[in-house]
Amino acid sequence: MEMENKKQTYCTAIVLAAGQGKRMGGNVQKQFLELKGRPVICHSLQAFEDSDKIDEVILVAGQGKNEYCKKEIVEKYGFRKVMVIVEGGKERYHSVWNALQKAGESDHGAEEEYIFIHDGARPFLDVEMIDRGYECVRRDKACVFAMPVKDTIKLADGNDYVCDTPNRAYLWQIQTPQIFEKTLIMQAYKSIMEYEDETITDDAMVVEKTTGRKVRLIKGSYENIKITTPEDLPIAEIFAEKRK
Repeated sequence: MEMENKKQTYCTAIVLAAGQGKRMGGNVQKQFLELKGRPVICHSLQAFEDSDKIDEVILVAGQGKNEYCKKEIVEKYGFRKVMVIVEGGKERYHSVWNALQKAGESDHGAEEEYIFIHDGARPFLDVEMIDRGYECVRRDKACVFAMPVKDTIKLADGNDYVCDTPNRAYLWQIQTPQIFEKTLIMQAYKSIMEYEDETITDDAMVVEKTTGRKVRLIKGSYENIKITTPEDLPIAEIFAEKRK
């Protein structure tokens, strides 16, 4: 009977909302700007809320923002899957590590556990993408959403001269969510946190640097943009209106 009741998989989503948004300017952090009547962060939280693959959400807030996120985001908009709010760290990977430690405190008794890591400033995640990510991580244990680049990319030297032009056929623009088997990502982050590495820019890079496992690329969407600078917000408004 105990085996019959055992859950096959348990999926935790880590949603990052600790960024300061310096490139956006203004007094409101980008993840809390309004997009179609709701803060940007609410759109991705809603996708995880609506997905039958996601069991719980850990929300990572900025310094001193835990209570704000609890009252003005989680409670106000009724996100029942947000079980924990943790404070972010100095860099993105510090924030992820804070959330992973909280995720590691619980044993949900599932045969398999997976972690979805998503930027709260990417509001156009949807249930269909979550479903595809779920199927991929069960096969490959490590996968990230991405899209092939459309433009020619140049590598520059330290003096702003072109030094190389890589083959565009092999270049992808990385997105989130980035999804991993729980033990794999916990071990990878534990290893990387033993020293400061300012070159770390995403979770796949942590896995690449500390394990021998290849990371699978999944086609996401060109609309799955990260709102980073003021120019991104009107584009997001267009995408949001289109979806509506």
